[in-house]
Amino acid sequence: LLDRLDTSERFALIKLVTGGLRIGVSARLTKQALSIFGSKDVTDIESLWHGVKPPYVDLFAWLEDRTEKPVLATPAIFHSVMLSTPIEDRDIATLDPADFAAEWKWDGIRVQLACAGGRNRLYSRSGDDISGAFPDITEAARFEGVIDGELLVGGTSRTNAPTRTFSDLQQRLNRKTVTAKMLEEYPVFIRAYDILFDGAEDVRPERFLTRRDRLSTLIEQQVPNRFDLSPLVPFSTWEELERLRANPPDPVIEGVMLKRYDSVYQAGRAKGPWFKWKRDPYLIDAVMMYAQRGHGKRSSYYSDFTFGVWTGEPGQEVLVPVGKAYFGFTDEELVELDRYVRKHTLNRFGPVREVTHTVESGLVFEVAFEGLQRSTRHKSGVAMRFPRISRIRWDKPPREADRIEALEALLPSNG
Repeated sequence: LLDRLDTSERFALIKLVTGGLRIGVSARLTKQALSIFGSKDVTDIESLWHGVKPPYVDLFAWLEDRTEKPVLATPAIFHSVMLSTPIEDRDIATLDPADFAAEWKWDGIRVQLACAGGRNRLYSRSGDDISGAFPDITEAARFEGVIDGELLVGGTSRTNAPTRTFSDLQQRLNRKTVTAKMLEEYPVFIRAYDILFDGAEDVRPERFLTRRDRLSTLIEQQVPNRFDLSPLVPFSTWEELERLRANPPDPVIEGVMLKRYDSVYQAGRAKGPWFKWKRDPYLIDAVMMYAQRGHGKRSSYYSDFTFGVWTGEPGQEVLVPVGKAYFGFTDEELVELDRYVRKHTLNRFGPVREVTHTVESGLVFEVAFEGLQRSTRHKSGVAMRFPRISRIRWDKPPREADRIEALEALLPSNG
């Protein structure tokens, strides 16, 4: 059968046979389509989205006006979160700092805690129920409503204990259950950003500062070691805030958030109400060590690159891998990189190619990354957060790439 097919047809057949065929449609587009189909307000569909189950008989009966709007069996449901947009230089020039509140952007995971009818549920930003992994949060909540915040490891500002790094939080992620030892070694808490429901009252249409007053009152009534309020960052000019952004008071901070004082809480990523202004990325020079083919339209090209930095005494230097990246370059540069990999392959390990990487011969990348943490899974002892290729240094010899000591100096003291 494969012999009778051309390249594209073989690709489609293999996808179908192996069950790997995926067609992506955004949830927002689906909700909008249902809204048009049933002549219903999209906000009503949003309110039902995470509380209805396949095959959605009740939902479609309502959309077709054959029955009343479904009543959700689980009141503590997920509500679509409000997202921010990255701020750009041209935005700064048009915005008045007097219109915005600033908060620190913490390096945890965005969560929503919904408590209603005696049931408490913790959700990720995409609506996945992660309550089983964090019983210390769901059992500690003593309120009715829905709050939005950041899940972090360590101690709250109300207990004067330090916040710990994302690598500590990873010990608790993607687990259905958690042991007593893990609960003790990696205690979590929510740093609250916003409130969507105060009791049964939907407060999303209220102004940011009004919602924040409600949130402050709610958090004060919760146990101090599980909940605190995200502090506001005082500033009067963009220049002042930029200095604070570049030198935050805690290594777990990755930038600042800007929120209009008059902003309502709306689902999705509308540009204007909320902005994120992350710290400038760290930069290092590293040497390509391995390459692997990409996926989709990149499946014919080597586009996933593992890179390393030097360690060892002078004259005995070796490279240790510190990260992997598959974006940050143009399509034209991808063609050049693919050609380089094929020309400089030393060994093949299944789908992976080892490329030349000596002191005198190899390709240097300028790599940008958001942060660094200690890692026992990597030979180098460190792991990067969100690495990407910032620049291809065709001009730079491998011996001038960075050493592991340069990365170790960036590790947070509490890592």
